[in-house]
Amino acid sequence: MRDFKIAYHASHEQFPPSMLLTLCQKAQQAGFTALHSSDHFQPWNKAQGESGFTFSWIGAAMQATRLPIGMVCAPGQRYHPVMVAQAAATLAEMFPDRLWISLGSGEAINEYFSADPWPSKAIRNERLKECHDVIVKLLEGETVNYSGHIKVQQAKLYTLPKIKPKFLGAAVTPETAAWLGSWADGMVTVNKPLDQLKEIIAAFRSGGGAGKPISLKVQLSYDSDFGLAEQGAFEQWKTNIFESSLLADLNTVSQFEAAAKYVRPEDLHDAVHISAELTEHLDILKEYKDMGFETLILHNVNRNQELFINHFGQHVLPQLH
Repeated sequence: MRDFKIAYHASHEQFPPSMLLTLCQKAQQAGFTALHSSDHFQPWNKAQGESGFTFSWIGAAMQATRLPIGMVCAPGQRYHPVMVAQAAATLAEMFPDRLWISLGSGEAINEYFSADPWPSKAIRNERLKECHDVIVKLLEGETVNYSGHIKVQQAKLYTLPKIKPKFLGAAVTPETAAWLGSWADGMVTVNKPLDQLKEIIAAFRSGGGAGKPISLKVQLSYDSDFGLAEQGAFEQWKTNIFESSLLADLNTVSQFEAAAKYVRPEDLHDAVHISAELTEHLDILKEYKDMGFETLILHNVNRNQELFINHFGQHVLPQLH
């Protein structure tokens, strides 16, 4: 296995960028060995209430810490792939060998403002692959012309990094995992029952991803009391537990809140590891590590971030490392 990393997830939907910067510095001090950033135009619900711009924030986070940083990104509608390539090249030139980007097909809630029609999943996948290919060519110094779901004319980057960032693919189903295995530098997925995760890993490996790194975003809620952990997860994350097809197609905060109207606190347990016992969190994280995930991205979905960082730094991270 490559160097095993435990990343602190900086959730821009939930916290102001300035607070996230401080939290990332605390996470580094506590023993987290990487950082990871979400990338949203708006939150999923009003209780979350934030949506800082990730690309500019990452530059500040890299300057303020020494850790590698990953981010999610959905090029093709909100972001033209040429601009993604230029942003990635600039960050990677300033902070060599510290950036990785997980490319996904996107969610309507982040793309609706463009006024372009929201494509089907099949079209979004085709567009994603086109964007990936354009980004890679630009980072190799090529002049790119392209006409497909995206259009590029005489694009060339003049500031290039010595070490190109890695571009992983985001997958939540075996079908997507198998497809991106042939072209992505690695894969990132989210926590599911272990048998489902094994299927996703196997599909990625058989689809061309053998030997490539795999990462897992782990959604959890830790607090000093179980009731606080469950209620904190419910208040912040009840809009985020639905199937990926629904999450991708709703396009406003009010729609997400309407979809979550009848969600109960106990309904979150299938999507979020909720516990006040550090040993319970440690046990499941060890299982994920043993499955071959080389980076575990820990996202504490409630608002009590400092308690999570401090307690995991003292009692969980040392045993995982």
